Amino acid sequence: MNGARALIQTLVDAGVNVCFANPGTSEMHFVAALDDCPEMRGVLALFEGVATGAADGYARMAGRPAAVLLHLGPGLGNGLANLHNARRAGTPIVTIVGDHATYHKRFDAPLESDIESIARGVSSWFRASRTSRDVAGDAADAVAAALGPPGRIATLVLPADVSWSEGAALAAPRPPPAALAVPDAVIADIAAVLRSGEPAVLFLGGRALREPGLVAAARITAATGAAMIAQTFPARLERGAGLPAIDRLPYFAEHAAARLAPYRHVILVDAAEPVSFFAYPGKPSQLVAAGSTVHRLAGGPEDVTAALAALADRLDATRSPPLAPARRPQLPTGALTVEAVAHAVGALLPERAIVTDEANTSGQGMPSATAGAPRHDWLTVPGGSIGDGVPLALGAAIACPDRKVVCLEADGSAMYTPQALWTIAREQLDVTTIVFHNAAYAILRIELSRTGAGAGGPRAREMFSLSRPSLDFVALSRSMGMSAGRATTADELVAELRRAFAEPGPHLIEAVVPPPA
Repeated sequence: MNGARALIQTLVDAGVNVCFANPGTSEMHFVAALDDCPEMRGVLALFEGVATGAADGYARMAGRPAAVLLHLGPGLGNGLANLHNARRAGTPIVTIVGDHATYHKRFDAPLESDIESIARGVSSWFRASRTSRDVAGDAADAVAAALGPPGRIATLVLPADVSWSEGAALAAPRPPPAALAVPDAVIADIAAVLRSGEPAVLFLGGRALREPGLVAAARITAATGAAMIAQTFPARLERGAGLPAIDRLPYFAEHAAARLAPYRHVILVDAAEPVSFFAYPGKPSQLVAAGSTVHRLAGGPEDVTAALAALADRLDATRSPPLAPARRPQLPTGALTVEAVAHAVGALLPERAIVTDEANTSGQGMPSATAGAPRHDWLTVPGGSIGDGVPLALGAAIACPDRKVVCLEADGSAMYTPQALWTIAREQLDVTTIVFHNAAYAILRIELSRTGAGAGGPRAREMFSLSRPSLDFVALSRSMGMSAGRATTADELVAELRRAFAEPGPHLIEAVVPPPA
């Protein structure tokens, strides 16, 4: 058995049975071995950022890692932005990076690079296999490392000769480390804070935003009068009718600071202390008010859900928490605005949908419009590196083929990884992508003045325009084999959404909305 065959079978035995790949010459024996192991699904991506973003979406929904196969250091570099997002999301991913044969590296061939230095910025675990006898054990270790907790990126370098050489054997799956219990003293201290009567807020992220954590947090707030707020860009938020409702912290620093200002105590639950996304002249980076105290309940390798449940029990929080009522907005008619798009999605969103949200400024009305829709999952981009939205949808659809995936995408962000549309069409995935076409990098127009750089002249404004030439997402999608339509009125959008939600398979809707003022 060669190294590639042992590697793939060991991954499958450890529960990793999907590999998003953009392979090259060094990875040919891995690709060939896919025919010997039909349990591993290989999914071709035409750009490495699509592969890494799809692995992110898959693992967030499947609860287990996908593998990513990349070609040497440059291929890893091309996928780095969405690995950054996955790291911030706490997503488990096994990244396999092909490398030159061990004896070839000393010749410094054109694609030779320092793979370890490239990988270290996003990887919590790194190893390079040295022989075919090592590779299966290395793979088993990588899966265990990726599973965490929390989820992590494990990068395994696979030299070409390790892949093709015989003498490999399978390795048994390694059990991942168990989540750590939060000390009882920490639970007692946080309970005392919540009983003090001083204004407090639970700041929730990561695993705390799944149903068990949300219900426990809502029990706590119902019993104590504390508030709860979610991270601005959560990895996966379970929401909709019948679940506790939670608002996300606003994006702009001054709005976020004002939202947190009333609270004397900020309790972190699987979340870092909130800070401004960027520095602004004369404005503080920290968002928690001066004089307020930040506490940490749980996070990292700890059992976050169990900590919330223990805190609720310590507080005798037995009252049923308030749940979001079933409520939908009316279907919009007339002009197509970003508010009309939000109302249309809220009115028609299918039950158990998965929403990937990279709509940026155009999607600000979506949370309120969908709060009472049937239960669904909401995935965002915690790392802030754009180009993850459509790949997230691709991966989520492979993880959950029985659920409708709705991708909310800005036109500028869509152009970072448009190749994902090809893979969605090729795999015939049930993804409806809504592109907000306002022909502008709207967020950068806003940030120009917020950073103190001024209003900008014609040359500056040109840097934020997506016209000359105009983008045509319908033509782009159809060129990749995907059903697509354009909506210029609310009525046309509703018709397109009805069709897309009724018919399984890939669809794209180009929603032409006015540019921001």
